[in-house]
Amino acid sequence: MASQKEVIKMVGKVVEALPNTQFKVELENGHSIIAHISGRMRKHYIRLVPGDKVEVEMTPYDLTKGRISFRLRDDRPQRFGS
Repeated sequence: MASQKEVIKMVGKVVEALPNTQFKVELENGHSIIAHISGRMRKHYIRLVPGDKVEVEMTPYDLTKGRISFRLRDDRPQRFGS
């Protein structure tokens, strides 16, 4: 991915699980992207199911793909301002 300065962070909802640990995510602004899970989530066996709210990182060069960096829980506040 790009450097931290070029990353766009957004919140979305997992709509569908796809092959190869990819997910279809609908962002809060209504757009849909294809996202894969980050290495840290894979390392700690964090499972995602349709309906989970997630934090997605995207590069400004391709806004159709992204990386899921965090699974948000309902009982915990969001990590950044929306």
